[in-house]
Amino acid sequence: MSIAAALAGLAVIGIVLWEAFAVFVLTRRVSRRFNLTLGFLRLVWHCWKAAGRALVSRSFQQTWLSFFGPTFLFLILGVWVGGLILGFALLQWGIGAAVRAADGSAGFFTVLYYSGSTFFTLGLGDITPHSALARLLTVVEAGMGFAFLALVISYLPPLNQSFVRRETTITLLDARAGSPPTAAEMLRRHGHEHGMEGLRRLLADWEVWAAELLEGHLAFPSLTFFRSQHDNQSWLGGLAAILDTCALVMAGVEGACARQAELTFAIARHALVDISLMFQIPPHKAAHERLSAGALDELRSRLASAGVRLRTGEAADQRLAELREMYEPFVHGLGVFFQMNIPPWYIHAEKKDNWQVSAWERWDADPRPHRGKRTGGEHFKSD
Repeated sequence: MSIAAALAGLAVIGIVLWEAFAVFVLTRRVSRRFNLTLGFLRLVWHCWKAAGRALVSRSFQQTWLSFFGPTFLFLILGVWVGGLILGFALLQWGIGAAVRAADGSAGFFTVLYYSGSTFFTLGLGDITPHSALARLLTVVEAGMGFAFLALVISYLPPLNQSFVRRETTITLLDARAGSPPTAAEMLRRHGHEHGMEGLRRLLADWEVWAAELLEGHLAFPSLTFFRSQHDNQSWLGGLAAILDTCALVMAGVEGACARQAELTFAIARHALVDISLMFQIPPHKAAHERLSAGALDELRSRLASAGVRLRTGEAADQRLAELREMYEPFVHGLGVFFQMNIPPWYIHAEKKDNWQVSAWERWDADPRPHRGKRTGGEHFKSD
């Protein structure tokens, strides 16, 4: 029993240290191999979603889901700390419980208490080690407690900075592509003179954003569960809208920035695929067609009214279909897994942007000149 307890303690300590090292220090690789922390993350996420469906009202669902990311951080840290305390307790117990309390007791729960007080460096002195090996393990565990605290402190600031950078770019998309952001609105708002140059700069910014998203979410997987401030915004929705826009430009928006659209499309799709692979989420088709033939005709008509010409013909339609097939299945797969809404290609009814809405309706008058009859030049200009 003592040998088994010591081996079990070593195994628990080794697993926890490896997982913490892989998350905090090691550069993450995209791989299909099973990862304990990611597996635990997926399991808890599915339980969290199930609990939300069973216990939380529908109007509170998005708020409930938004609690998961921060909650899981504290949960996994608690699991790791508990694992280390248990592992050292098993190790101390396995070598003969060479620790004694002031009253002479040396049961397993006494050793477990001693391990916890050592890890958190409480130094109460009510339990003391009585062998050289027990003292060595005590020093090692205390040092590990300090190191673990330092890793946690160093981990949280870059996580927060990555989240802020991600959300800043998403928020800027509000006035450029609507709420939720759509490809049609993004192109329409750049249909003015010099608008295509503004669109090129926007797509260039999102090329960098997609690369940062990929690296940040691979380094901090829990960051994928941190949600935006508004229900109609998300990192996945913004990425889908940018991919939709790039697909339209590449399929044939006259006078647009096709080369920049290709570059942004490439890195944005790369981010989708690698995040899907990290969480082992297979791509799948949506239950309903996002852009039917009739909807595409309507989209062309809306863009034409804003001065943006989208090529017609079988070749253009085929090109757009091929581009959509490259990313839409991944978007839908991630949308189902993360419970995030995927924006449409265009909004059917007139809708205010987030920046125009407040809790005080009398202050929500829309100053934009395009609220009425729209022409190519009468819209909110964004560059």
